[in-house]
Amino acid sequence: MVCERGLTWIKPSFLWMMYRCGWGAKEGQETVLAVEITRDGFEWALRHACLSSYTRRVHPDRAAWQRQLKRAPTRVQWDPERDLHLQPMPYRSLQLGLSAEATRRFADEWTVTIRDVTPLAHEIHALVSGGDLDSAARLLPQERPYPLGDELLAHLRG
Repeated sequence: MVCERGLTWIKPSFLWMMYRCGWGAKEGQETVLAVEITRDGFEWALRHACLSSYTRRVHPDRAAWQRQLKRAPTRVQWDPERDLHLQPMPYRSLQLGLSAEATRRFADEWTVTIRDVTPLAHEIHALVSGGDLDSAARLLPQERPYPLGDELLAHLRG
C-alpha cells in the first residue's frame, strides 16, 4: 500500500512493492506492511474501478474516460511485474488506487490484518545482493493469479 497523488495504492505484488520502495530503503518508505483485506472488499474495488489511462476499445472517447475517472472510487493501473533483481518482466501486475470512499471502506471495513514485513524484505534483498536467488525465491510470499469472472476481467484489462 502506498499513498500518493490523493490516492492510496494497493500493490498486490510483493516484488512490485519492493521495486516501488527500494526493498524498504527509500526515504519515507522504510517500513513495508502486508495488509490483508477481505475478498468482498477487493472485488468491490475492482468492480468500481476505472482504468487509469484512456483505452480506445473500452471508452467511447477521452472525455468520457475522464468523466468516469473523476467519478470512480477506484482506479486500475497495469505495470510490468518485477523479478528478484526488480527488472521488468514480460507480463503486468495490477495496481489498485483508492480514493475517498474506497479508502474509508479499506480502513474501516476491508482490512483483516496488518503485518510488518520489513525484516522479510531486508532478508530477501540481502540474499539477492549476495547472489543466492534460490534462497531468496523460497522466502517470497506465495502469490497466485486472482480468479475473476470473464466480465470483470474484461473490465479491468481494457
